Amino acid sequence: MPNRSKFLELADELADAIRGGEYEPNDRFPTVMELAKKYGVAPNTCSRAVQVLKERGLLSGKPGGTTRVRVQPIRRIRTNTRYQAEKDLVLRPEEERATTGVAELDSGVPLSSMYEDHATYAVMPAPDDVREALNLPPGAAVLRRIYTRRHAKSAGVDRSTSYIPYDLVSGSPDLLDSSREPWPGGTMHQLYTIGIELDRIEDQVTASMPTPEEIRDADIPPSVPVLRIRKISYSTDGDPVEVMDIPMPADRGELSYITRLERW
Repeated sequence: MPNRSKFLELADELADAIRGGEYEPNDRFPTVMELAKKYGVAPNTCSRAVQVLKERGLLSGKPGGTTRVRVQPIRRIRTNTRYQAEKDLVLRPEEERATTGVAELDSGVPLSSMYEDHATYAVMPAPDDVREALNLPPGAAVLRRIYTRRHAKSAGVDRSTSYIPYDLVSGSPDLLDSSREPWPGGTMHQLYTIGIELDRIEDQVTASMPTPEEIRDADIPPSVPVLRIRKISYSTDGDPVEVMDIPMPADRGELSYITRLERW
């Protein structure tokens, strides 16, 4: 077994080298044998040090594969006040809706600066849990929209999945056209174009460990859980009109809730 203090000392030294710019984001990191030769320590010590750096989120890569300096994710702060801001934006001119959105408020990065930003649309039978959340009958169809964003080359992706009852949008070709994304004003404005005003939004938050696909696509460090937000939007008629599933790796996300209380 490698000496514990030795591999931690090496990990700290390598972390300083990464933070100091000796290794740039997405650079191939030296192999265990290269590190052993450079630092004059046993390969097992280097292997343990590399694993520590992966757990700290400084390196990424599967065991036995190429290890790279991790492209650091954007810190996202998701507040409940974002929903009122999005609703207020619905009635603003298109020029304003096109340049301001809650996605930018979350990350501080405009969509125009994203390395990757695309949406995939599909009409499909509603998954059982989505059908129940939307109060749909068995066999009902939904419009599924998968949004994928990546802020820099080789960075982990942010991905969310939206479901809207197909019957609500089937008569509106624009709302079935993924090429119109990003839509100025987002989903609230899309619903507004078909006469739907939102009354409330419920966020149901759980947590679990990431799937293998999420670990790969979102570049999630070992042992980091995922906060799973299920956002359900209700119309002023009290009907659920959209379900959105938003996975947020815990190493890059923060939930911030402000609750205003009525005065006596």
